[in-house]
Amino acid sequence: MSTPRPPRPPHVALIGSRGIPNRYGGYETLMEELAGRLVERGWRVTVYRRSHVTPPGLTEYRGARLVVLPTLPTKHLDTPVHTLVSCLDAGLRTRDDHFDAALVVNSANALFVPLLSAAGIPAALHVDGIEKRRAKWGRFGRAVYAVSERLACVVADALVTDAEVIRRHYAERYGAASRSIVYGVEPRPVDAAAALEDGPSWLQRLGVEPRRYLLYVSRFEPENNPHRVVEAYAAVSADVSAGVPLLMVGDAPYAGDFIRRLRAAADRRVLFPGAIYGAGYRQLLSHALAYVHATEVGGTHPALVEAMGYGNCLLVNEAPENREAAGDAAVYFRAAEPASLAAALGRLLAADESERTALRRAAAERAARLYSWNRVVDDYEDLFRHLLGGAAPGAGAGSSVAPGQSFK
Repeated sequence: MSTPRPPRPPHVALIGSRGIPNRYGGYETLMEELAGRLVERGWRVTVYRRSHVTPPGLTEYRGARLVVLPTLPTKHLDTPVHTLVSCLDAGLRTRDDHFDAALVVNSANALFVPLLSAAGIPAALHVDGIEKRRAKWGRFGRAVYAVSERLACVVADALVTDAEVIRRHYAERYGAASRSIVYGVEPRPVDAAAALEDGPSWLQRLGVEPRRYLLYVSRFEPENNPHRVVEAYAAVSADVSAGVPLLMVGDAPYAGDFIRRLRAAADRRVLFPGAIYGAGYRQLLSHALAYVHATEVGGTHPALVEAMGYGNCLLVNEAPENREAAGDAAVYFRAAEPASLAAALGRLLAADESERTALRRAAAERAARLYSWNRVVDDYEDLFRHLLGGAAPGAGAGSSVAPGQSFK
């Protein structure tokens, strides 16, 4: 008599991002943390990666299996083509390798969710922000996202939003319930004098000192306002900003002309080290004098949550979703009016150190209270159990920031 095979752990597919390890942005941060932590909790996880951004031979990361598939690496086709082939691959899996649930990110990928449903794979769709408002998209791109928003509300087994502002948008405009799950942060400060495995610390490389530089981190795209941050910094009195350079950390594919204009407009005190990840990124977060967050479109921004968790003085564009995230732990400005950021920078640079310390403490305490990765992964586990046939949680029930919660 044969011995019964033990039940296998549930298998989850993560689809729609560039993949892990993170070398791009918010969705990749989510995928990396979610995949690794789910594996630690006993789940099987497969993350789909794009071939043109994957190092040769990389098949596993933090215990999650990586499936590398081709795409067309252009601005408009990269994401949809890769998601299409990923959903097709997911649907053709054998019984022993079948996915029990899937998380698809990016509302533009709503079109491909029915492929998973047809294969018997329940799927949640993470819609992020209101993508049709992003300045980087032309008329066609905005139209695609407008249609995708509507489609997202009917094709997915569950809808995930990451901010109360976005949850309300879908509820009020489409009557669609969603589960609100934010991003997380787990601060791991890196000593300013520590050497990285591949050479000197990033502070040493850039020639900056702890608490003597301003930090901006984002993709260099118009709606993230890097050009306005550079303009505002140039307007700060040289006497006040002396010896405090501005580090513009980031990059963006398909935005070469915009980035060239940005660099040309900056003075020599502005440093452009490119995109930095891992220990180098954490090191810069750990020792900045202040962090400037200028985004105006999206839900909860991982870079803002991380800057909070690392106890930075926060200068934040007053978009509703940014206020929701940072609450009363930030100084606010209006990105459309660079003079308001210049004034805020001037005040912060001239402030007493005790004032800056109080801002740092407020940011760190808020992040610890609201943006724990453990709580975020608890919420995703609850969501996946629902997709697997468990009791349906109420929209937002148990989420890291409950729908309807008021924010200062």
